[in-house]
Formats: sequence, C-alpha cells, structure tokens
Amino acid sequence: MSSNKFQITGGTKLSGTIVPQGAKNEALQVLCAVLLTDEEVIIDNIPSIRDVNTLIDIISEMGVTVTKLASHKYSFKADHIQAEYLHSREFVDKTARIRGSVMLVGPMLARLGRAYIPKPGGDKIGRRRLDTHFIGLQNLGAEFNYDPDGKFYTVEGQNLKGTYMLLDEASVTGTANIILAAVMAKGTTTIYNAACEPYIQQLCKMLNKMGAKISGIGSNLLTIDGVDKLHGCQHQILPDMIEIGSFIGLAAMTGSEIRIKDVSYPNLGIIPRAFQRLGVQMTLEGDDLIIPAQDHYTIDSFIDGSILTIDDAPWPGLTPDLISVMLVTASQAKGSVLIHQKMFESRLFFVDKLIDMGAQIILCDPHRATVIGLDKQHQLRGINMTSPDIRAGMALLIAAISAKGTSVIDNIDQIDRGYEKIDERLNKLGANIIRL
Repeated sequence: MSSNKFQITGGTKLSGTIVPQGAKNEALQVLCAVLLTDEEVIIDNIPSIRDVNTLIDIISEMGVTVTKLASHKYSFKADHIQAEYLHSREFVDKTARIRGSVMLVGPMLARLGRAYIPKPGGDKIGRRRLDTHFIGLQNLGAEFNYDPDGKFYTVEGQNLKGTYMLLDEASVTGTANIILAAVMAKGTTTIYNAACEPYIQQLCKMLNKMGAKISGIGSNLLTIDGVDKLHGCQHQILPDMIEIGSFIGLAAMTGSEIRIKDVSYPNLGIIPRAFQRLGVQMTLEGDDLIIPAQDHYTIDSFIDGSILTIDDAPWPGLTPDLISVMLVTASQAKGSVLIHQKMFESRLFFVDKLIDMGAQIILCDPHRATVIGLDKQHQLRGINMTSPDIRAGMALLIAAISAKGTSVIDNIDQIDRGYEKIDERLNKLGANIIRL
C-alpha cells in the first residue's frame, strides 16, 4: 500500500481550460511496436504517467536506445535488443507491475522468435484473462508454455504463418498483441471479432506507416498481409478519452464551466452522448469541448418512460473505463439510472465509499448499481477512503472535489498510474488538492 495520499477540501466551483494528456492505452500499445524495427521511431504526446514510464524503462533496459526530444516526445531505436535481459530479475519485477507489458509478447515473438513474460500486474478489478492473447499467437504457429510455479509465460515460434482466426472476445490488448505478431508473419492473417477502439486504429495506422499492410482498420474484421521488414516512422498519440470523460463528469458534479482543449472529437465515439443522457450539456467549439456551469442536470429516461440503463460494451459502445465516473456523475443528477458494468466483476465495489459520502446507491450485485440522483439537494460529505483502481480512484477524487468538508484518499499511486500530475492540473482550475 502506498503512503502517498491526497487531501481534498471540496465544495468549490472550478473554472478554466484543461488540456487532456496523451492516451494511456494507446501509448502502451505503440511503445511495444517500436521493437518491430531497427530504425528510429519518434512518438509524440506520450503521457508521463507511472505505467507508461515503467514500460519505457523496460524497453530501454531491453537495449532500445531511448532519447527524450521534448517533454512528451521521444525517439526509440531498437537496433540491439538484448534477449538475455528477459531472464533478469529487473524484467520480472517491472513487467509484473503493469498489465500493458503483456503486449511486448507479440513484437518479441515477431522479431526474436521467442518471448518470456511473467504474469502481468495492474488493477485489482477481478479476473482479466490472457487466453485470447495466447490462443491468437498459437493460431499463428507459436508454442506456448505456462510455468505455474514461477508464474511465467514462454512463447516460441520462428516461422509464424498467417491464418484466419475468430477471437473469443474482442480484447483490446489481445487484438494488439496478435496484430504486433502478425504484421511480420508469412502470408495473410484475418482477425474477426477484433477490437476496433481508436487505440487499435492508431496502432494499425502507425504500423502501416512503418510498412505493414493492414486493412479493415476501424472495423472488427482486420486483414494483415505479412511483410519481411518494417521501417521507422513518426506517430502522434491521441488525447486520452478517459481523461476527457473524467473532466466532463467533474464539471457537472461541481457545477463548473470547463473548457477541455483539443479533444479529437471524432475519436470520442459515444462518450459525449452518454454524458448528455445524464443531462450534462456541452458545446463543441473547433475541437474544444466546453462544459457550461449547470446547477442541475436531469437524467433521460427511455422512450417508454422506463429507467435509463448505462452499460459498457466493446467499441463503438461505451468504454468500461468510464463507468465509475458516470456512476459518480449520476449521483448528483435529477432522476435515476441503472449502471451495468459487464466486463469486470469488482469494478463497482468502490460505491460503498460514495454511500458513506451520502450518495443514494443500491449495489444490486457485483455488476449492477442503481443510482438515485440527489439533484444537488444534498451535497456529498468528505470522508477518508482508499483508491482501489485507477478509474475508481479518479471517480472518488471527483466526488471529493464536489463534497463539502475534507476528504483523504489513500493509495493514490493507483491514480498516478493513469493520470499525469492530476492534482497540479486540477488545482489550476481552482480545486484544493494537497499531496501528502
């Protein structure tokens, strides 16, 4: 458990402009892709957050030359990968800390013919299977072994061959891993039920700039014609849609006017509409999203008058990473909503903290919660709490900023894993967050 805490004095209105960081989930994928070429790859808008910085450390220690060109811009050159590093204690410790490290398997397999990875870490949000990753790589002809004593995965395959595969789930990291291996496999790989999130689209566009031949980008049917060699390229990471969604929720909860800069609106998908269904107003000015100060916002009901359900789904559905924030936002709306978190079985367990703060929430089961909005008639009250995962941590931070009195959030390393200098950036808008 981390000793770092946030102390938040809540209840003040915020105002101003905030720039979203680069997308965490995209960064983890495109950083793994630099291993596929011995030429220079330049990536801009890399967020400086714990998970991403750990992955940069790992690839640097693998022998990739990493040069920082500007605050969020790096050059990578993987011309001397040291396979022996993969057996070191440092590699095991670092890759076990972050879940994104599993996406090193695909490119290592393509480039070196083998990959080793310990069971990856990350959020405590229930089971997160890796079957999709390894079955996909086995389909390409790799051999897979798991050592349950050492909790270590080994994948080997010198001659990967393209094939047709239907994924058992539209896993984002699983799809990324298979793409990263298939771009250099012999022949044609067809991936059906592929994830098609903007992160995956960005990875495919970057690989195509490097000389890969991927078609069907943006759909759930990807066709990859293998190539022998990939080249260097320059790539710009999208703004983080989860952060943008978090700021929309923060503005609504605190009744604040906030301008979110350069949101890449076409890549936000259904996110703005989902918040509008909770009653949150917004206008688009150029590529800036402006959330006006609202004293009240009213949840829609379905056309037949029944209670609205908000649920997560694979893209282009609503990302599960925003369910926690939407639940918090609904707690101060007028009306009721059923929040249905389908993908992970313990992502809603943070609602007990919100109930302690005065929110009216019924936890129906590990996947569903009914929120009866307080319509800002009763302000939440500050309490002491612990952040269980990145997204719930952000949701609790939003609740604390909107609450009256002082809150303390423990284990904020979880928040730092996904949000860059969030305390400093929100304090510039008028929040009162002290890092202890």
